[in-house]
Amino acid sequence: MGSFIDLTASDGANFPAYVCKPQGAPRGALVVLQEIFGVNAHIRSVADRWAERGYLVVAPATFARLQKDVDLGYGADDVKAGAALKAQAEALPGAGVLTDVQAAIDYAARESGGKKVGIMGFCWGGLLAWRAAGQLSGLSAAVPYYGGGMTTEKEIARTPKVPVMAHFGDRDAHIPVASVKALEQAHPDIQVFLYAADHGFNCDQRGSYDAAAAKLADERTQAFFAQHVG
Repeated sequence: MGSFIDLTASDGANFPAYVCKPQGAPRGALVVLQEIFGVNAHIRSVADRWAERGYLVVAPATFARLQKDVDLGYGADDVKAGAALKAQAEALPGAGVLTDVQAAIDYAARESGGKKVGIMGFCWGGLLAWRAAGQLSGLSAAVPYYGGGMTTEKEIARTPKVPVMAHFGDRDAHIPVASVKALEQAHPDIQVFLYAADHGFNCDQRGSYDAAAAKLADERTQAFFAQHVG
């Protein structure tokens, strides 16, 4: 359904983004942020599914400043390669890859004819979606899925400017339940959900996939975006 296009950030950096357009006029727009595995088959399938629901969807390649055409699987070597790229991305000066996320938001707003824009992300993309909710412009809602690092003290201190719904697994070794509770207590206006699941429970290409948790989180996310985006 979708295809890759090239976008340009405000600092002149070029990067690809996977774009899916719905049949007919879009009800709204969404930016989908990748895990540490690139805009791979899973992220493209998420974008396709939301386009089928009537949204114009943009999935920017947030590793493009470091390495082009990153498309990893979920084996041990893939995890190692993705983690190394994430570490480099987090070390970029200034706003780093959030500059590219802002360009994706701006593009989504333009291409949808000025519709509201929501953002969602998975793992590292969940962390970026959380940061975007407080730092970037043009958003109406944000949904981080198991945002790695977003429950640290530094990240909890951020203040989102738009409504946020966050999904976590209670068996996620990377994100302790106590830290999720700390996020919830610090931000009582955020909708925080814990599932009996592991990290990556939404991805049907991973061993940690949990169909029941993925379905419930998806239903809640659909209702949330319907309310805040369109």
